[in-house]
Amino acid sequence: MPTITKPNLYFDVVTYTGTGATQTISGLNFQPDFVWIKSRSAATDNKLTDAVRGATKGLISNSTGAETTDSTGITAFTSSGFTLGSSSVYNNSGATYVAWCWKANGSGSTNTSGTITSTVSASTTSGFSVVTYTGTAVNATVGHGLGVAPSMVIVKSRSTVDGWFVYNKEIGNTKYLRLNTTDAAATFNLWQSTNPTSSVFSIATDPTVNGNGNTYVAYCFAPVAGYSAFGSYTGSNNTGASTPNANGPFIYTGFRPRFVLIKRTSAAANWVIYDSVRGTYNANLPWLYPNASSAETATEAVDFLSNGFKIRSESGATMNPDGGTFIYAAFAENPFKTSLAR
Repeated sequence: MPTITKPNLYFDVVTYTGTGATQTISGLNFQPDFVWIKSRSAATDNKLTDAVRGATKGLISNSTGAETTDSTGITAFTSSGFTLGSSSVYNNSGATYVAWCWKANGSGSTNTSGTITSTVSASTTSGFSVVTYTGTAVNATVGHGLGVAPSMVIVKSRSTVDGWFVYNKEIGNTKYLRLNTTDAAATFNLWQSTNPTSSVFSIATDPTVNGNGNTYVAYCFAPVAGYSAFGSYTGSNNTGASTPNANGPFIYTGFRPRFVLIKRTSAAANWVIYDSVRGTYNANLPWLYPNASSAETATEAVDFLSNGFKIRSESGATMNPDGGTFIYAAFAENPFKTSLAR
């Protein structure tokens, strides 16, 4: 039996239409602690908010900008969603939106596991935490509160203009990706060439992750059987049918996905997000880009299956070039071999 039999108690996706006036978005089975909003119909920014920084504190994944106060964006988190003000980025009249939502553990508490004291909101059940800390410009460790080593850590400076830096176990502790760019994985000493442990992740002295007096947020993810999976795949030499009937790689996750994030690591390419709310049947075509403000598009396809996902793009496309290497992060709609309703 999977550890989590009802994934929608910890992660889910909601869609809505903007009104240009205050409205409440509901439909979740939990109070969200991390909400990522993107307009589907318009070229507007990806907005990320969380309960540790505060509902009105926005960051943009397709920008290097520092944290802003969005008093008319998300104004509060509720027991089943969130409330919105009149901001055109979050709630433009007639525009359509998607919100990807995770549960952690509220506004957080002090964590002294690392050499830097952090504030952590963590769900050890679902393997997710929101971490804030202040840099010291000396090699340091930061407590993440998960009790197991995270497979992916996304770090962003709140107080300065800088990128989104991503540790991923598949590319190793000497490399990084940037969520705000198309760049391939690059080598640089951000993580002290050290893997995260069950209690901390390591940061070197570079101001992108550890500038003296700068404030940061980190989103930390660890795999949970039947609920979340983090891994890699290699593009196939598929010369058969074109999208959406191409016979690309199958990636086993152990569950039917609700959400899949993919990034090519061996060459420049967009980050892409698919979900089963915007794409209601196979091939699941509509994608959005964390690194760009572009509206939703449908170019390359995946199938969401009972135990994983399958790439349905031809070999020359973004998702499936021959020999190209990719990372993915996936969250469940239903665990494999269960019949529990959402």
